[in-house]
Order: sequence, then C-alpha cells, then structure tokens
Amino acid sequence: MKTKAPVRIIKRDQRNNAESAAEEKAAAKKTPQQTAREMVATVSGWVNEFQQKRRTETTRAIKTLLPKTTPQTGEI
Repeated sequence: MKTKAPVRIIKRDQRNNAESAAEEKAAAKKTPQQTAREMVATVSGWVNEFQQKRRTETTRAIKTLLPKTTPQTGEI
C-alpha cells in the first residue's frame, strides 16, 4: 500500500521570503572569471609585497656593507 506524501502548506509571506532569499543567493554567486580575477589580484599583491621587502632588505644590506664615503682615486 502506498502512502501519499504529506502536503506542505506554504503561506504567501514564507513564499515571498524564500523567493527573495533565492534571488539574493543567485546575485551573490560569482562567475568563474570573477573568482579567477580575485585570485590573480591576491597573488599579484603577495608578489609585490615580497619584491618590495627584498628591495628594502637589499638596500639596507648595501648601505651597511659599503662605507658612506668612498675615497676617490684622483684625490690626494
């Protein structure tokens, strides 16, 4: 013997809320292109930070290793 599936009563208010929530969820979903752009931007930011850090460290190392005044070969 088969039993029928229970009938679910949905009020108008609940239906409107469910539809608006579904629309918001669909609008929040990103396309693969947008997701890829965000990932590329993030990695590019990391690379830029790393390069800037290396530049400052290199500059600091050069300043500490080389004396401030270097003797000129033509001066007496």
